[in-house]
Amino acid sequence: MTALQTEYSLSTRDPESEILPLVRELGIGFVAYSPLGRGFLTGRIRSADELDETDFRRNSPRFAGDNFRTNWRIVEVVEQVAAEIGATPAQIALAWLLAQGGDIVPIPGTRRSERVEENVGADAIELSAGQLNRLNDVEPPVGDRYADMTPINR
Repeated sequence: MTALQTEYSLSTRDPESEILPLVRELGIGFVAYSPLGRGFLTGRIRSADELDETDFRRNSPRFAGDNFRTNWRIVEVVEQVAAEIGATPAQIALAWLLAQGGDIVPIPGTRRSERVEENVGADAIELSAGQLNRLNDVEPPVGDRYADMTPINR
């Protein structure tokens, strides 16, 4: 195995406790999908009500009701750091992920060319120790990553 792919971002910190140490011990690369927290960390989604009725995030526990409002504190810190250095929140979220180690490769799901250029710009951002500490110290999100799934009985 040369790489492991799983969700990792400021809004999904689960891999930090067991997965990242293990892949590092074994010399396995880490591919982080959904590094922008399913769009949440860009700050462009201000409410789950803005999402199309068919958007799966409407059923995501992290986007639901009070969880969304509670999790917004993550976006607030990302936006504060972005304002300090003249970057976008998406660039800060990606720069944070890149700062977690050279063995981590983020793969943002980008649909527009201007977003590709924005995302690539994150590579040039060097966050200060203080900025990294503020981002690292944000409490993990509340709510599960996915809605409960009912097993299919056959």
